[in-house]
Amino acid sequence: MSVNVGDLDAIAVDARQRIGAASDEAALEQVRVELLGKKGALTGALRGLGSLPADQRAAAGARANALKGEIETMLASRARELQAARLQTLGDQEWIDMTFVPSPVRRGHLHPLTLILREVKAIFSRLGYEVALGPQVEDEFHNFEALNIPQEHPARDTMDSFYVDADHLLLRTHTSPVQIRYMLSHEPPIRIIAPGAVYRRDATDPSHASQFYQVEGLVVDRDIRLSDLKGTIEYFARSLFGPDRRIRIVGDHFPFTEPSIAAAVSCGICGGAGCRSCKGGWLEILGAGMVHPQVLRNGGVDPDHYSGFAFGAGLDRLAMLKYNVTDLRLFLENDVRFLKQF
Repeated sequence: MSVNVGDLDAIAVDARQRIGAASDEAALEQVRVELLGKKGALTGALRGLGSLPADQRAAAGARANALKGEIETMLASRARELQAARLQTLGDQEWIDMTFVPSPVRRGHLHPLTLILREVKAIFSRLGYEVALGPQVEDEFHNFEALNIPQEHPARDTMDSFYVDADHLLLRTHTSPVQIRYMLSHEPPIRIIAPGAVYRRDATDPSHASQFYQVEGLVVDRDIRLSDLKGTIEYFARSLFGPDRRIRIVGDHFPFTEPSIAAAVSCGICGGAGCRSCKGGWLEILGAGMVHPQVLRNGGVDPDHYSGFAFGAGLDRLAMLKYNVTDLRLFLENDVRFLKQF
């Protein structure tokens, strides 16, 4: 397509009319694209200059470049006019009511399990404990064998544990494997807690879930006694539940401790009188005991020179007891009405 000076003059007239008629910034941008865009009228004219005779090409090129500058100047001028006009009507069209009080911003809430974990960490931090972590996918040695859980134990059955492959890897059923791993990599004295998620094949109901959270504790040093464990449990229970809750410690049995005990606190709902939540006035909080000598050996610790105690508690259960929650499923539903209470 060949272009002459007359065509450029026509484009100039059309540009002045259309730029002057643009009523807002969006319309002005559309005019700019149609004139100077890749497919615009002036852009097409510039492409056609090459087809002109040599004696006309220089004059037409100079006129086209000058016209491009004129159009850009007109566009900028019209943009300033539109902006000035918008500012004049801003008070009527885009006002803000400074007296308007919006609805209160809803603040987020920490999950009660997060709150209970923070409190447990703080309590044991005051006693000099460190936090230790371990993998959630474990092998049978760390999850069972090193903890004195024999091959025929029902906990190792596929109906109770989540096995993930044929190499005897499984989702850990407790955080006790962290104790073995820590003993194998650290020399006594040892004083740790190991919080984390654990998995068991349990149907979800008010007191059970297939995934829940535990915190394990381990102390290994010279001359550690059962009385040290008893004092630790009492300090922990009174710090977490308050001085008014009574504490009961009774004998129990766990493969990895000898002797073994279980600790309970009086029900916070009925005060220990007995209700549907406690069924007798007491609620168990943890299992514990002196670390079995064979478990110490499995962790690379000589039981002839060192002794220790271990304990394990469900964080979900601790939260239920502290906050008097009667249904474990409430922790899983993410209901803001429930969470905002904490």
